[in-house]
Amino acid sequence: MKQLFLSVLVSVAALTQAATPKVQPVDYVNPYMGAISHLLQPTLPTVHVPYGMMRVYPQRGSYVDTRINGLPVLCLNHRENCCFNISATQSQRLSHVINTDWDNETVKPYYYSVDIDGQRVHAEYAPAQHSAIYRFTFRDKEPGYVVVNGNEMTVSGNEISGFQNTWGNVRVYFVAQADAAPVKAGALHHGSITADKTGHGAVALQFAGNSTVNLRYAVSLISVDQARASLKDEISTFSLDKVAEQARKQWNDELGKIIVDAPARESDLKVFYTSLYRCYERPVCISEGGRYRNPSDGKVYDDNGHKFYTDDWLWDTYRATHPLRVFIAPDREVDMITSLIRTAEQDRNHWFPTFPSPTGDSRRMNCNHGVAVVADAWAKGLRGFDLGKAYDYTRRAIEEKTLMPWQGGKACGVDSFYHKNGYVPALAHGEKETDPGVNGFEKRQPIPVTLGTSYDQWCLSRIADALGRDDDAQRYLKCSYNYRNLFNPETGFFHPKDKDGNFLPGIDYRFAGGLGAREYYDENNGWVYRWDVQHNPADLISLMGGRDNFCDNLDRTFSEWLGKSKFEFYSQLPDHTGNVGQFSMANEPSLHIPYLYTYAGRPWMTQKVIRDLVHEWFRDDLMGVPGDEDGGGMSAFVVFSMMGFYPVTPGQPAYTLGSPFFGNITLKLAGGKSLRIVAQNCSDKAKYIQSATLNGRPLNRAWFSHDDIKNGGTLVLVMGERRNTAWASAPGQEPPSALPYPAK
Repeated sequence: MKQLFLSVLVSVAALTQAATPKVQPVDYVNPYMGAISHLLQPTLPTVHVPYGMMRVYPQRGSYVDTRINGLPVLCLNHRENCCFNISATQSQRLSHVINTDWDNETVKPYYYSVDIDGQRVHAEYAPAQHSAIYRFTFRDKEPGYVVVNGNEMTVSGNEISGFQNTWGNVRVYFVAQADAAPVKAGALHHGSITADKTGHGAVALQFAGNSTVNLRYAVSLISVDQARASLKDEISTFSLDKVAEQARKQWNDELGKIIVDAPARESDLKVFYTSLYRCYERPVCISEGGRYRNPSDGKVYDDNGHKFYTDDWLWDTYRATHPLRVFIAPDREVDMITSLIRTAEQDRNHWFPTFPSPTGDSRRMNCNHGVAVVADAWAKGLRGFDLGKAYDYTRRAIEEKTLMPWQGGKACGVDSFYHKNGYVPALAHGEKETDPGVNGFEKRQPIPVTLGTSYDQWCLSRIADALGRDDDAQRYLKCSYNYRNLFNPETGFFHPKDKDGNFLPGIDYRFAGGLGAREYYDENNGWVYRWDVQHNPADLISLMGGRDNFCDNLDRTFSEWLGKSKFEFYSQLPDHTGNVGQFSMANEPSLHIPYLYTYAGRPWMTQKVIRDLVHEWFRDDLMGVPGDEDGGGMSAFVVFSMMGFYPVTPGQPAYTLGSPFFGNITLKLAGGKSLRIVAQNCSDKAKYIQSATLNGRPLNRAWFSHDDIKNGGTLVLVMGERRNTAWASAPGQEPPSALPYPAK
């Protein structure tokens, strides 16, 4: 009887398990995380397939807006360039864009639904690569209308086609097909459907009430015919459920490259997988049928088997998003680097891009950190792209293009000064700018441009060394030490200098520099840029007087008072949010700072600070992102940090250990290999590493090389509640820094 009872229990358990849908990685994604900003730009609940050109999000100013402006068709540039618009209504008052209430909204990475028009219309959406499908349910008996706007739209039977012109002299083409013949269709003019089949602004289709209409569509940067071909290739059905199912599978295939095997807190899983989802929003693949329109010259080229990617804000994504792809999507990373090379090759100046997008390279922020993407990939063994061309184009960008922030022209007088003297000269506060090559609002930003270009030149030295160009390698290695020219030994900060080599007097490292501190720094103050030598922490430790002073300065960064009320502080430094003391969790130049303790022999402080920061500032709620996320730039920090390690120096094939959030996590690498990270005894309190082994051998340092794990392996970390100050703290156990300054 006892055996029978046990058999019944087992059978019931099996049936219960079979009846309960398995939770998959995409089910932990919350696109609303961070949808209400602490101060500036919120994240957007974006619906798309991984790296898909077809990206949309609800068409309203912010999450809390009570109305939406029609329904989205395409966001061409990350969060800022929406093309076309669809409105669905059962109202008789038609317009090119119908502003309406919204209710019962659902957003998943692969699906969107919302009630609009006083709940009379239920709209659903699912995406593919260059195409998507809407399903409109008209709930009342009155006629239902679908309005599609663009520069010029034509309706023929149940098909709509047309185009819209957008930034950078780019034309986006559109084609849509309905599964039902409209009762009436034509150009929309003064709120009425006319007999004209072509409308300069919008066309409208009328359908019967109490009906469901499916509208599938595609876009193209090449032609209407190419859009039609993509639609035929990607969505051969009018079943939205099938399209959503396929998109869901694509997400699980990608997110499933990192699997948390052990039980974990659900809130941590949601933060982790939502952050990973954010890393797939860009760059986007704009290859269409083996061809692409190059943003550099507007011409159409064959992609020759390397799909073309663009829309990548490299100032943000070089830090961790690209290094993450080296792990989990190396083939895509090769195609992305090839795309950057092609962008430069087909540019008239042959300059490597800084912020490439479908509408052209927009020179934003400062420096030329695309060179770090190339150096990092090559150092970690990726091949399949032309390193010689990449070197030439990145070198040209650094030496021929202006270094001045938000400027895209040729080098100006300030640039010449940098290349001759090794630093960007600052103007005294209130001194009039005389160089026309400097942006009047963004200013010279002498500290971040000098420090960032020093790092870029270090990356050039790495590439030159790989190419066997020894003289170049030595020259750029010397240039990589240019940050020393602005280090003030009396204060221990990077301090603006004038053209005569004098430190400017009266600099307050919290507030000097005007709005956004741009006269001397950028978006962040001197406390953040104090640590912006990510390629050479060892030398920075030396400049600050050794390990103890270095760590004391780090401690002060995390504890120093803002110096003013929050209102006054953020009025001047609105990007410098997510504060812990003077540290800003909300801006990318801060991301590597918590890991610097490890370079000075205090890895336990990195372990504590990382755990605190992620749990304090990243949460599964509407305000769960502390600042401007920038399409994966900040989210990749979360992904790496929750796994337990971080690439402090892209271009250096090494990873610094932090404190893993999960007891067991597996990364699926190329070729069927995997890296398993086991954190024994891991818990909220047990965040300190007591000991470690890598592939069965003791690991007595708080870092590992890419070569250590490129063929897979197992990293075992024994965790505890009390800091172990003996492990990985001795001199010689710190992560690697740049080579010493050349003797010759």
